[in-house]
Amino acid sequence: MAFNRPLLRTSYQQDAAILPTAFQKGAMAFLVLWLVLMGLGAPYFSGPPTWLLGNTWINPITNMLPLAIAALGINILIGVTGQVSLGHAFFMGVGAYTAVSLGGNGDEWQACVPFHDELGLLDKSSQCGLGLPMWIWLPMSGIVAALVGVIVSPAAVKVRGLYLAIVTVGLVFIGLHLGRMLPEYAGDFESGRKWPKLDIRTWKEETPLIEMTEDGQWFGLIHLSEEQKQFFFLLTLVGIFALLAKNLVRSRTGRALQAIRDRDIAAEVMGVPEFKYKLIGFAISSFYAGIGGALFASYNGRVAPVQWSLFLSVDFIAILLIGGAGTIAGTMLGTVFVELTPEVVKTFTEWLGEQTASNGPVAWIANILLTDGTSGDFGPISTGTVATGWPMSVFFWNLVIYGVLIIVFLIFEPLGLFGIWIKIRNYWKRWPFSY
Repeated sequence: MAFNRPLLRTSYQQDAAILPTAFQKGAMAFLVLWLVLMGLGAPYFSGPPTWLLGNTWINPITNMLPLAIAALGINILIGVTGQVSLGHAFFMGVGAYTAVSLGGNGDEWQACVPFHDELGLLDKSSQCGLGLPMWIWLPMSGIVAALVGVIVSPAAVKVRGLYLAIVTVGLVFIGLHLGRMLPEYAGDFESGRKWPKLDIRTWKEETPLIEMTEDGQWFGLIHLSEEQKQFFFLLTLVGIFALLAKNLVRSRTGRALQAIRDRDIAAEVMGVPEFKYKLIGFAISSFYAGIGGALFASYNGRVAPVQWSLFLSVDFIAILLIGGAGTIAGTMLGTVFVELTPEVVKTFTEWLGEQTASNGPVAWIANILLTDGTSGDFGPISTGTVATGWPMSVFFWNLVIYGVLIIVFLIFEPLGLFGIWIKIRNYWKRWPFSY
């Protein structure tokens, strides 16, 4: 009868399973089914409510998916290995520019020599690339980023804590400087250049094998829009990389990385080579960042060098602190929360503006919160295009929300949203008992 006890595991295989309980298996199956039906636009499953993300919910969610892959990489470095890094945006940029150099328009390839127009002026938006298919430039974007991570890791692993964070911050500023100095690669510093599309080709044929950027039949089975194709493609990649990250944590390498995180000196005394596994942690994290950066830039089509800034790196720190560092589920929760919060705030602000214009039932709330800068209007949220002081624009309010949430989670729930779920789960399992 002892074997009927809940959560009793009698083998290492059961304890290390990806989904060890029936509830987790059922929840994962429901999540996958819900995502598929949501992408297909099925009734009652067709995405978040319009009041939450608006009618174009699929674009912000799809734009979030490449960032989820990059977040899995920073989780391996910070959450699993215990190495603080603020240079994740740099490695995303390395992967992105590797992708555009290999997969960019091959007709304009001139060994990346800056192009000059008829007046002899430098055209910073000129493209250079080999025009290679995605099955080449996408893996290479991760490999090149991993190689750069291996090159810089010897200097990084010799320092710890705050000093390591300062070293990796330097990488971001180096990347921004190179973006200004190499316009033939990066394009204009503010507007950037075009990235290769997500179309899948066998080589350089004009008609793609699988066309992702046009509406049409997918595999001759179902008609999907451009947005739906890219959503399913990127969602599949997120699932693959999440599974790889989960298996890494369960492997011998993952256990070594966690031993270094928990107590690096003790781990080295027990036979875990610290330098070797820290280098592996940097390489894997950089690989994920390179893949995420390439997919993010290709999906958006045009990304400026200024995009790969320190703010993007801090964004990933917020993802780990709010979601829960060291866990795959926490990383996914943090990515959804952090990346979709700006869209929710923006949609909510626009809805309040509509209430004011139509004198709706909650117009009085909008009058309190919103202001257009006119005299006698003292709302904290500015509806103007530029607001750097008080009242603040929606963009700056998002920064405030991030800061407040980071402080709250650090003080009250260090495990983030995943820790909240653990408390709810444990309470439910021992209910109605309090012990």
